[in-house]
Amino acid sequence: MRNIFAGLGRLYRGETTFDFIGRRVIGFAISLVIVVAGAGSLLIQGLDLGIDFRGGVAWEVPSDSPTGELTDKDARAVLDANNVESTNAKIQFLTGTEVKIMRVQVGDQTEQARLSVQKSFAKLAKVPVEEVSVSSVSSSWGRSITEKALRALLVFFVVVSLYISWRLEWKMALTSIIAMAHDVIISVGVYSLFGFEVTPATVVAFLTILGFSLYDTVVVFDRVLENSKKFAASRQSFANIANISTNEVLARSLNTTLASALPVVSLLVMGSFILGAKSLEDFAVALLVGMLAGTYSSIFVAVPLLDIFKQNEPKYKPFKGHIAVGAAMSELMGHGDISRLAVTKSSKSSSSATTESYSITNEELIAQAAQRATSVLTHPPRPRKKRR
Repeated sequence: MRNIFAGLGRLYRGETTFDFIGRRVIGFAISLVIVVAGAGSLLIQGLDLGIDFRGGVAWEVPSDSPTGELTDKDARAVLDANNVESTNAKIQFLTGTEVKIMRVQVGDQTEQARLSVQKSFAKLAKVPVEEVSVSSVSSSWGRSITEKALRALLVFFVVVSLYISWRLEWKMALTSIIAMAHDVIISVGVYSLFGFEVTPATVVAFLTILGFSLYDTVVVFDRVLENSKKFAASRQSFANIANISTNEVLARSLNTTLASALPVVSLLVMGSFILGAKSLEDFAVALLVGMLAGTYSSIFVAVPLLDIFKQNEPKYKPFKGHIAVGAAMSELMGHGDISRLAVTKSSKSSSSATTESYSITNEELIAQAAQRATSVLTHPPRPRKKRR
């Protein structure tokens, strides 16, 4: 228990020494598995598009009737009696605080068929016809929403790329775009795998998570840029700079995600399970999945990809594959009194690394620190003149 609290204390002080770059293969493998699974699900079963995208008719009927609650079998019997195809009908039960609603969705129907089914549902539920709501949506409206969302997505990517290239650098802009695309693919794949319905609220949530993912990635990249200037004179590998930067902002990323996810979980529980608001469920699920994917990608995808893009630059190439781990990373971060250093050096690539360790005393550390301090002088100090 004491070790757990000590580890949490080091996390929130930014003193952790996780080797994110050296273990990037693990992060890439997890992302690849999730992305491939989602892409496979999209190709095989696609997305469960709501009525707003595929068009059709929806009836909402009070499910609590004097003869008992209505069932799927009752709804399909009404559709068959009115010559409406019931095989592909989507039937949902929405639970609210006062009444339970049965929602039945089918493809587009004639005006006569809509009214006929509405009267049949009212007779089945023993309620006035006015209490059975009917809504019809054209598929062209859904296509229009989809096209506008795609245009907004492309404009967002272009504007973000230009801004990050100007504010940071173009390699960071490219990596940010890849990380955001990664988050969207994972979110859409989760919706396909679990059969969640895609509604306009879901599309809004997908566009919202892009901003969250971008914010988290830019926070890490800003610290990377800051540390690149800080370690410019000490000639460190970019892997060390990336590892140090990620560890320094790790607590901030986790805190931001936790603070953002708690209201979304509350929205999901209160809106969907207690109030029975289906639209809130569609929005909250997409938002929660996107937040988790955005935090993951900023740490395990964006920064390791940036290291791949920058490790062959002239100022970093001589140190390619050199990764400080453990106490050596802690010394670079300037944390405490170090008695042991460990450096990871790769003979071929940073993914296949061997660890070399060596011991060092406090006196040697002091001597090395003094040597580093004097080495930055342009000329040796002049000797003092002897007094007569």
